Amino acid sequence: MSTENEGTAVPPAPSAPPPPADAPAASAPQGAHPGSAPAGGHPYGPPAPQTRQDAGAGESSSAPDPSWPPPPPPSTPAYGGDGGVGHGAVGQGGGGWGAGWGSTYQQPAPKNGRRRGGLVAAVLVAALAAGGLGGGLGYTLARENDSGGSTTVSSTTSGGNVKRDPGTVAAVAAAALPSTVTIEAASSSGEGGTGTGFVFDKQGHIVTNNHVVADAVDGGNLSATFPDGKKYEAEVVGNAQGYDVAVIKLKKAPSDLKPLTLGNSDDVAVGDSTIAIGAPFGLSNTVTTGIISAKNRPVASSDGSGSKASYMSALQTDASINPGNSGGPLLDAQGNVIGINSAIQSTSNGGFGTGQAGSIGLGFAIPINQAKYVAQELIETGKPVYAKIGASVSLEDTTNGAKITEQGVGGTEPVDPGGPADKAGLKPGDVIIKLDDRVIDSGPTLIGEIWTHKPGDEVTVTYERGGKEYTTELTLGSRVGDS
Repeated sequence: MSTENEGTAVPPAPSAPPPPADAPAASAPQGAHPGSAPAGGHPYGPPAPQTRQDAGAGESSSAPDPSWPPPPPPSTPAYGGDGGVGHGAVGQGGGGWGAGWGSTYQQPAPKNGRRRGGLVAAVLVAALAAGGLGGGLGYTLARENDSGGSTTVSSTTSGGNVKRDPGTVAAVAAAALPSTVTIEAASSSGEGGTGTGFVFDKQGHIVTNNHVVADAVDGGNLSATFPDGKKYEAEVVGNAQGYDVAVIKLKKAPSDLKPLTLGNSDDVAVGDSTIAIGAPFGLSNTVTTGIISAKNRPVASSDGSGSKASYMSALQTDASINPGNSGGPLLDAQGNVIGINSAIQSTSNGGFGTGQAGSIGLGFAIPINQAKYVAQELIETGKPVYAKIGASVSLEDTTNGAKITEQGVGGTEPVDPGGPADKAGLKPGDVIIKLDDRVIDSGPTLIGEIWTHKPGDEVTVTYERGGKEYTTELTLGSRVGDS
């Protein structure tokens, strides 16, 4: 499944994300929709030097090396909460079906906003005027006809004095909001948008999506604003484009920071209550609720420029998530963080005059168990570490498994000599159909599942060769960095 990060609309996505334009690929089948991924190779071997830039319109990259997951096709816009029938990441941008990760996210145009606000204000003034007239008349009639005294009953306490029991949405929101921030990121040229993040530790580290801060990675401006209005300048500590996770740090962080409690995303069950906090369409500190709709949902996203790709085995929720929610916490009923809101599927562009798509109840979050590991690596080393099998797999849109290609990317070997797959006995042409107990239906699904593990983990690989099914044990290798 492909999604987009809030920003640009994308065409309907297939069950697997689109491959990079420069990956070895078979010609797309007749009638395939724009988001369909052609047969191609996605390497899992050691990375070869290549040119890659951070998210931003017009970015380009050199041919992917055998170890790096392929980006979506150049023509595919991207990220959650973005527009069109596609998934998208949910930074302040558009939305669509392409697990969106960070397309360009633009603020609503002030001119349109003022016009819309003026219209609303005019309507309110008229309504209040009519209400005042009706109220006065009603009071006069009631006074003239009242012969038995008033029967109204008034509360002895105001809403602010009502106790919210632990576990209620109000109680969870009250506890979590002070540790959630609205992030504003802009490149040196002024381009950027709004997203969300949450306090990770008392040292001032904030966890968010890579696509939220991508514009500020190289010399841009970055700030985080708390619900009480206090604003802090920040800097990017590390970012993982493939995972779509980033860590920023507050400059002159306050001493009273309260990190949100991290839950266990492996223990989440379909039907569990969820609470999402974010800044949809720039409306900071917005709280929405829903349930876990599905687990282990394979989602792929792009950054909207056609040069980046991110993969995850996501938590799906129907809590309302829109552009600007990206990077915000997805909480359980106890207020524990179980995921990072990152992408949505949407049916069309538009909303609030921004040209961005909105929620239709299909939101996707990076499981916190994976995000926690990535964040800790970024804080310690500044670079992400990815697990790999050391083989190039096809990105064809199929439901038959992940096929190891007959030819690697750029003339490399499809199975890295001496790599994990080679040691496990895998060969070109083998079709991987399961990783442990998880069914694999495509190359992108395999990528997402591999990245839920850590380098050094032992996994059981079930594959088909010559019409027969085999099983082998494989120890995952590692690759450091996004390039």
